[in-house]
Amino acid sequence: MAYILCVVSLFLSLAKLSVSQREVKIQEGPLYRAEGYPVSISCSVSGHQGPSTQDFQWSIYLPTAPNREVQIISTKDASFSYAVYAQRVKSKEIYMERLQGNSVLLHITKLQMRDAGEYECHTPNTDGKYLGSYSAKTSLTVIPDTLSATMPSQTFSKKEGEPLELTCKATKATAQHTHLALTWYLMQEGESQATEIISLSRDFLLAPGPSYVARFAAGDVRLDKLGATSFKLSVGRLQPSDQGQLFCEATEWIQDPDETWTLITRKRTDQTALRIQPEARDFTVNITARSSPAEGKPLELICLVVGRGSDLQFQGFWFLNGKEIARIDAGGVLSLKTDYRDRASQGQLQVSKLNPQAFSLKIFSVGPEDVGTYSCEVAEVLRTQSNSWQVLQRKQSSVTPVQLREPAARRVTVSAEQRAVWEGEELTLLCKAGGDAGPLSVSWWLIPQDQTTPVFVAGMEQDGTVQLGVSSPGPRPHSNKRLEKVDWATFRLEIGSAMVTDSGTYECRVSERLQNRAKELQWIEKIAITVKSLKSSLQVHLMSRQPRVTLTHTFDLSCIVKASHSDLELPCSVMWQFQPAGSGAFHQLVRITHNGTVAWGDGLSQFHGKTKVSQSSFRSQLQIHDAAVEETGVYRCTVEGYDRNSLYTSGPARVSATSNLVRINVTFPESKLSLNSSSQVQELPVSSSTHIECSILSRSAGNLPLAITWFFSRTPTSESYLKILETDQTNVVKYGDTFQTPRSKQKFHSEKVSQDLFLLNILNMEDSDQGHYHCAVEEWLLSTNGSWQKLERKTSGLTELKLKPTGSQVRVSKVHWLGNATEHEEVGLSCSLDSPGSPASLYSVTWYWSRENAGSQMLAHLQYDGLLEYGLEGRRRALHCYRASPTDFVLKLHRVELEDAGMYWCKVAEWQQHGHPGKWINQASNESQRMMLRVLPSESTFSSRICSSEPFLHFLIVCPFFMLLLLLISLLCLCWKTRKLSQLSLSVQKEKALWVDMKRASGDWTTGRKTKDAEPQGEPMLMEGM
Repeated sequence: MAYILCVVSLFLSLAKLSVSQREVKIQEGPLYRAEGYPVSISCSVSGHQGPSTQDFQWSIYLPTAPNREVQIISTKDASFSYAVYAQRVKSKEIYMERLQGNSVLLHITKLQMRDAGEYECHTPNTDGKYLGSYSAKTSLTVIPDTLSATMPSQTFSKKEGEPLELTCKATKATAQHTHLALTWYLMQEGESQATEIISLSRDFLLAPGPSYVARFAAGDVRLDKLGATSFKLSVGRLQPSDQGQLFCEATEWIQDPDETWTLITRKRTDQTALRIQPEARDFTVNITARSSPAEGKPLELICLVVGRGSDLQFQGFWFLNGKEIARIDAGGVLSLKTDYRDRASQGQLQVSKLNPQAFSLKIFSVGPEDVGTYSCEVAEVLRTQSNSWQVLQRKQSSVTPVQLREPAARRVTVSAEQRAVWEGEELTLLCKAGGDAGPLSVSWWLIPQDQTTPVFVAGMEQDGTVQLGVSSPGPRPHSNKRLEKVDWATFRLEIGSAMVTDSGTYECRVSERLQNRAKELQWIEKIAITVKSLKSSLQVHLMSRQPRVTLTHTFDLSCIVKASHSDLELPCSVMWQFQPAGSGAFHQLVRITHNGTVAWGDGLSQFHGKTKVSQSSFRSQLQIHDAAVEETGVYRCTVEGYDRNSLYTSGPARVSATSNLVRINVTFPESKLSLNSSSQVQELPVSSSTHIECSILSRSAGNLPLAITWFFSRTPTSESYLKILETDQTNVVKYGDTFQTPRSKQKFHSEKVSQDLFLLNILNMEDSDQGHYHCAVEEWLLSTNGSWQKLERKTSGLTELKLKPTGSQVRVSKVHWLGNATEHEEVGLSCSLDSPGSPASLYSVTWYWSRENAGSQMLAHLQYDGLLEYGLEGRRRALHCYRASPTDFVLKLHRVELEDAGMYWCKVAEWQQHGHPGKWINQASNESQRMMLRVLPSESTFSSRICSSEPFLHFLIVCPFFMLLLLLISLLCLCWKTRKLSQLSLSVQKEKALWVDMKRASGDWTTGRKTKDAEPQGEPMLMEGM
């Protein structure tokens, strides 16, 4: 018993192992297929792991090279095919069909002789390890097509009931064991698919086609094999349905190793034409009609063939009072007499063939001209070879009289959905006429309240033409009213937005005009309608659950509408308005009109793209995403009610109301930014590279953009840190003023490792890189208007970088120096080394200058290779830096100015070559003592004093011009005065001469002394005259 249990256990283990192994199965061979015909080979895989859909690759090993693999097609790689098969794969002559995820079929649609060989199906491994089989092979032999099927092409004309015999020959010369099958087919005229008559299967079994089962069972259809290659079709009694083209098809079958039979070749013979003339048979014709239709009503007559099968074809003829009015042949071609042809073109008459044995004559509106006796005639026809119809026999129906009956009185009813409606509601009236169906016209009239004269509202003619009356007073177009025909007897009047003036009594007048009658019949019915005036109170309330909103959050406002007549449900428009903080005017934010149109305001573009408006009958909600500071302000909504017809027109608002004001304040969110503030020390060898971490412990929600800035200082107590570089919130990198050189940009660069970790990478550590580093992180918010808002700034702990001792040491002389210089003199500053240093070392020197309450400036830098660069390009001519000896460096200041006074010092760095190829590395550096330079003003001379005083210099230049101008004016005045005095003197002399002459004339002669005494007395008189 124990032995049996061990055997069972071992068997189960092996079974489990075998189940888990991959196994590829291919269709068993050898396979034999004929040239020029298709072949399909199946392949499947089981016991695999990985995805359920496996890939397959097909290859062939040709008989001429049985060890060389020729790749055909793959589901994994489109370029898998070798060139000999690539074109056939591309043209789909060779393709793969996937049956399931683990099974496929290889199809070759047209075999060639070179396709013979051993086919291999391979599945790429998707398992964790190789276990089982991954390919399988089968052989395919391509044999020549030796099948032939022949039958002479003939044409037979037979009568219905006569016999028919046809023989075809089928031969094959295949070396393999194959079976032959043969089938007879009939291709009827106008059909695209042949009908199977009878077949002999590969198992030598006879089977009739679906249409010939009964005739085969009755022995009317037979298939006999005459010898080894001849097959005879025998039909005992031909039927009209046997007419068409006859042919036989031979197929060759072979049995595969899996015992399934597969078709390998197929051949068809030429076709034999068979024409059958059917025999005439007896039938009867009946006619049915409504004998007494009302005038204007439709009339339909049916002509029915009784006693014949559906295999024959008929023509139909219609007669009125013994005269032919219409005919329709077996092919459906219609022929009408002249009068009826015109009526058919106008849609008043229709002649049709309902089925092969039923004909219809339909008059849509019967008139007096249609009264009389009707009959129909049916002819059995047969289409001849000349494509004409041959009449076999004709049968005529009995006659049926058609009379018109007088129209009966109609009953008209008028109804309304609501007899009392609110102003603005839709008013619907129905007018329904009783009696027989017929063409009717209707007109609606309104007798307004307190009036007796009816007013035309709307009307519809029998042909459907609608006329609308003049609208009642008010801003309302004709489109407010609509008249529709529900059915032949029901008419509906709709007034889209009723007004108070639409109240009154409505009359529905139904009219019917019969043909050949001058007077029409009319029926009237009334109904009273009341339109109640709308004096509703509209209340609008605005509220928000979030009066204080955090920046970038979402807030919403609800505009609630309350109406006294809520059942009215008038279309409303809602306009949202916004007053920004500090502004005194409201601006339109968005307006949702009553017809669904959304219009945004022009001046508030920051709301576009982030505002959502949802609206129902009595509620409108405004939702604003990503709130910004610019959205702080006062909000309100305005609601307007419109008529129903305003959905399609631009009518004015009927009522409006504005809500209360709601203030929304948008505030900055509380920052959660926190950095690692611990200090670190790194000791590194010279020329090594390192990085400094800036670790963010926590940050605000929303993944806000960050700006990372790195700083450096020589000492931890330095108040002014130097900015190395900054990566702003838009990821733009900017270097500090001191680190703008290409060498600094190559040495320092930032790196973002993750959302919470940033690095400052420092390449080739030098002595000048020793110091303290830290980072500053800023959180920024982007406003909707495109401006940035800084939310928070945090600083990390210090990281100190030290260089491991290299044995190099630079000692600069620390001698204190204080010097005075006169303005415009030349000054030389010296910087000396205590020792010359190593012969393998080179030195660079940098000169600095600073003044009180001002930062330091780099004046000049003499590199270790002799290259000289200046800090301020404008001072290049005033400075000269050079190395006077191996241990002395000199800075010359040409023509010092008073502004050049201050502290001067130098920094000397030692450089040595490291690595292959050699690279110069800064080993150590040292600074000198501060050297104080005082610049004294030079002694002033008279000319220098003049030139140094700008106002005095201006005075000396302008004063001579004023003096010259005054002198010129004085000369002009003196000349004018002299001329005046000369003129006065001449006048006095003339006066004196006149006075002497007058004395002489009076005889008063005096002595010369008296004359002299008189002269002074005359002068004052003359002066007074002057």
